[in-house]
Amino acid sequence: MPARRVLIVAYYVPPAGGPAVQRILQFIEYLADAGWQPEVLTVEEGAYPNRDPSLLHAIPDSVRVHRTAAFDPLALYQRMKGGGLPAGSLGDDPSLLERAARWVRANVFIPDARVGWWPFAHVRGKELVDRGRFDAILSTGAPHSVHLAGRSLARATGLPWVADLHDPWTDISYYDDFPHTGWARRLDARLERSVLADATVVTTVSPSWADLFCSKEDGIYEVVENGFDARDFALVHPEGPTRSSGSSLAASTDSSPSAPAPFTLSHVGKLYASRNPTAVWDALADLRDDGKIPDLTVRLIGSVDPAVLEAIENRDLTDRIERVPFIPHAEAIQAMASSSLLLLVIEPFAQARGMITSKLYEYLASGRPVLGVGPPDGDASALLSRHDAGQVVDWNDPRSARDLILDHYTAWTTGAPRSGAAWDGIQEHNRQQQAYQMARCLDTACDVHQPAEASAT
Repeated sequence: MPARRVLIVAYYVPPAGGPAVQRILQFIEYLADAGWQPEVLTVEEGAYPNRDPSLLHAIPDSVRVHRTAAFDPLALYQRMKGGGLPAGSLGDDPSLLERAARWVRANVFIPDARVGWWPFAHVRGKELVDRGRFDAILSTGAPHSVHLAGRSLARATGLPWVADLHDPWTDISYYDDFPHTGWARRLDARLERSVLADATVVTTVSPSWADLFCSKEDGIYEVVENGFDARDFALVHPEGPTRSSGSSLAASTDSSPSAPAPFTLSHVGKLYASRNPTAVWDALADLRDDGKIPDLTVRLIGSVDPAVLEAIENRDLTDRIERVPFIPHAEAIQAMASSSLLLLVIEPFAQARGMITSKLYEYLASGRPVLGVGPPDGDASALLSRHDAGQVVDWNDPRSARDLILDHYTAWTTGAPRSGAAWDGIQEHNRQQQAYQMARCLDTACDVHQPAEASAT
C-alpha cells in the first residue's frame, strides 16, 4: 500500500534552531516510517530567535522542502534595534522603541509577528496541493499564525487538517506582557476558536493543555509528546541507535555520562526573567553560607535575562556561575550528559500545570537527574515521578530545593552520584514513537473527515 502524503506547514524549520524545531523535526524525520510521506512548506529566511545550520542534515533527502518569501516585521525590527524581539518574557524596563514594538505586535500583527507569512504560505500551499496528491495537512507551531495558513489551506482544498499546537494560544505564559487592546484580545480569541473548531484533529503536548483547548471548543484532541531523538544519545547510551551523518556528538571522545568535578548543576536553554528560579538561588546561597557545597558550579547554557543575573549577583553567587552562550544542539546534549544535576524551570502562569518542554525529554534521555522548579502537581512533575528521574519543587519553596540539592551533592561526594531516568524505561517517549502517534492522528483525521467542496479563504 503506498504511503499517504501530508503537507507540513511550519515556520521553524532548519536552519532555525531552538525547541520548536526539535518537535517539527521528529515529524519530518519519522512520519514516513509510520506510513505518511511528508513534504514541508516553510519560510525562505525567517527571523529566527536562534539559528543552528547543523540541523539541516536531519532533514531526510526524501523530504521535499518548499520555501517561500514572507513579510516579516521582526526582520525590520532586528535591523532597527540590532537584535530580535524576545519571544518569551519581555523584561521590566523596555525602551521607547521596545514599548512601541510591543504595542504594534499586540494590536497589528495578530496572532503574532509571523502572520505576514500566511498569504505566501497559502498561495504556495494551494499550488502544491493542486499539482500533487496530498491526503492531509498538518500545521505545527508556534508561531500560532501557521495554523491560520493550515486553516485556509484546508478550507480551500477540502483536505483533512491536523493542527498541532505546541503552546497555549491566548493563555500562553507571556500573553499578558503585551499591551493588547480589547478588540485585539477579542480578535485573537476568535482566531483561536476558529482554528480549534475547524481542525479535524487538534494535537498538543500535554494532557492539561488538551483539556484547556477542549474547554474552548468541542472536537478531537490528542496528546503527541515532545520526544527525544535516541540517535543523539549514542555515546551516552551505546546500546541505542546512532546518527549516521556524523554530528559533533558522534565525534566526541568523552562517552561517560558520569558527573565531572566540580559538581555541576546545569540549565540548558534560555533563562527568561519569568523563569528566574529564585528558590534555587536562595537554596544555593544558604548551602554556600553553611559550607555545604564547596565544589558546586552552576552552568547556564544559553541566553540569560539580566534580571536572573541580578538575582544571582544579589546573593553573591556570581563566582559559582559558568556562562556558556548558545551552542549547537549536539553540544548541548553533551553538556546535559556531563552534568551532575539538571535544572528545569517552568514559569508561573495560569496554565503552568501543562508545561512539558521538549528539553525535559532530552533531560530524561541524558540519564541525569532533574531538579524542577514549577508546579509540583503538574504534568512535568508527573513525568519525572513516573520515571524516578527527579523532583519538581514549588517556585516559593527554597527549603525543598536546598534539601534536594544537598542530597544529590552528598551522594556525589561519596562517589555514588544519583542517576536519572532508565534508558529502557523512556523509549515510549522517543521521537519515532511520537511520530507514530501523530500518524495515528492523521489517520483519524482522514477517517472522520467529511469531504466538502473547497471554499475560498
